[in-house]
Amino acid sequence: MRWLMLYARSRQVPASAAAVALVALAVWALDGPGSVDLGIAVLVLATNVAAASVGLGGQDSALDRTAAIRWMPRRAAHVLLAGVVAGAALLAVQAVGAKLAPAAVVVRDSAGLAGLAALGAVLCGAQFAWTLPIGWLAFTLLVPVSPGIAGEMGSWMIISPATTASAATAWALLATGTVLYAAAGPRR
Repeated sequence: MRWLMLYARSRQVPASAAAVALVALAVWALDGPGSVDLGIAVLVLATNVAAASVGLGGQDSALDRTAAIRWMPRRAAHVLLAGVVAGAALLAVQAVGAKLAPAAVVVRDSAGLAGLAALGAVLCGAQFAWTLPIGWLAFTLLVPVSPGIAGEMGSWMIISPATTASAATAWALLATGTVLYAAAGPRR
């Protein structure tokens, strides 16, 4: 077996991809007439990122740390690919009919949520990497948006991507989470 196949299997990529595909299929099947709330699109993205976050840690962290390969680029690629797959699944569902969110929102939110998942893996461990994206999503959907830049930063997932604060927050989360996860790996 090649290293890529071994890496994918050790990171549960096939199971994560199946979960993302099932979420996309469910969204497509349950799509009804009329417009859909942006919160549904963000929920789908967060679910996809949570499914992908399972693979942010291997079966044996000691083995990962002593491996004779460079983990930094692989970890960074894993986070970026998880965000791309999460967003691409929603964009694919939208391409066949369901209109959930503008493409700019999907790109921004999938990037920010992937960074949050990576940050969650660094802070909480890979098994709990999903807590930061899901927690921030709950905060965003349940707490009313307060006025000002702090409100835009806190509710970046549902604010227009044209606002500087929401876009900067998402891209800063992606950069911070990816860099920290690539350098440190998941918490043991």
